[in-house]
Amino acid sequence: MKKRERYKKLINGLEMLILMLIHTYFYAILWYGYYSGMMPKRLQFYRRGHWAVIAMYVLVLWLFIKLYGGFKVGYLRLFDVIYSQLLSLFCANVVLYFQVCLLTRDYVTPVPLLVMTAAQVVVILVWVFVCRFLYMKLYPPRNLLLVYGEKTPVDFINKINARKDKYFIHKKIHVSEGMEKIKEAIAECEGVMICETASHPRNEVLKYCFIHSVRTYVVPKVTDLMLIGSDEMHLFDTPLLLSRNQGLSGEQQAVKRIMDVVLSLIACVIASPFMLVIAIAIKAYDRGPVIYKQIRLTKDGKEFYIYKFRSMGVDAEKGGARLAMKNDSRVTPVGKVIRNLHLDELPQLFNILKGDMSFVGPRPERPEIFKQYEQELPEFAFRLKVKAGLTGYAQVYGKYNTTPRDKVKLDVAYIEHYSIWLDIKLMLLTFKILFQKENTEGVDQNQTTALKTDKEK
Repeated sequence: MKKRERYKKLINGLEMLILMLIHTYFYAILWYGYYSGMMPKRLQFYRRGHWAVIAMYVLVLWLFIKLYGGFKVGYLRLFDVIYSQLLSLFCANVVLYFQVCLLTRDYVTPVPLLVMTAAQVVVILVWVFVCRFLYMKLYPPRNLLLVYGEKTPVDFINKINARKDKYFIHKKIHVSEGMEKIKEAIAECEGVMICETASHPRNEVLKYCFIHSVRTYVVPKVTDLMLIGSDEMHLFDTPLLLSRNQGLSGEQQAVKRIMDVVLSLIACVIASPFMLVIAIAIKAYDRGPVIYKQIRLTKDGKEFYIYKFRSMGVDAEKGGARLAMKNDSRVTPVGKVIRNLHLDELPQLFNILKGDMSFVGPRPERPEIFKQYEQELPEFAFRLKVKAGLTGYAQVYGKYNTTPRDKVKLDVAYIEHYSIWLDIKLMLLTFKILFQKENTEGVDQNQTTALKTDKEK
């Protein structure tokens, strides 16, 4: 297995090259055989001009596939890879169509493009299944040792078991059993996963695995994520790590606000027809209010009214505040549709214009639910370092029912690694999760928040 690991990137690179060459071939046939001849004669390209057009398409397609993770055959689930590939193909071919219209100075028929797209879909499906088969043959699931502290991390083990194509928990051992027994257990496995342990025993295991070249996975603590985002300093012969802990700088906040205003104005114009249709549907169903207002928290704990399209019955929370459940009976038929597509959150564009929220940031919590989370997890307040967002790190890489502890880790990772490019990347990745049902999955029937009791864990 270790020898084959050396060639994993090379194999992935060859697989990627084969797919992109096929896409290039298909587009070259389409361009030379159909669309290039539709350009005005005085604008006809020579050889290098044609090459540039083809190269532009391949570059755009490659960037979309890279962004959405379409090349991660052994990393993502099979469906996720197929979904990422098809979404990338759709985005690239839409860009291609408008590029062709600009070059030909006319709205050309999309039929040849649709034929090419159908052929590309077939190639993608074959490519994904073949690559997946080869990956599973070359890199079967790893037998891992789970080293844990405190109580048995049942919830985390369930997450690992959901990816049996990649990992198999061969053995579990508590840190209290001592380093000698842990070393013996490591010798029986192909890797180590460390979860929720105190710093000293964790560091001992890490050092041992480093010396013996044992692959190690670590579930980070919130403080680990802060250190990852720190700057290295070399003032003297002792290395220093600087954590400024100020959230976003003044320049970053200014650029972020400008981007929020511009993008929210554009989005309001584009989304206005959809918002009108949704408003009519909600009003026609039960004659209740179209907009639902709710107090939420943003930067530094400031309260504001968040706007959403009402997706539940009028008296949905007469029994008190709680998160939406799986198969929640309070959700109306119209609400089910708009919640699954995240369209209920479109009115938050006006919250962004007002300055209560940003396009990207931690999702705003209700004050009463925030207090419950903070009692169990004081670090939950770390999310208030920046303005709340319409989408964010936890929304893209987590789910609606992601636990508060994991939300904190994801949002701290966003704050510590913030950049304008990261905001743009997360906004583009948001399109990927719009049609993934697990991202809107509610909490269990016996939960009112995303917190889990010891019994549930």
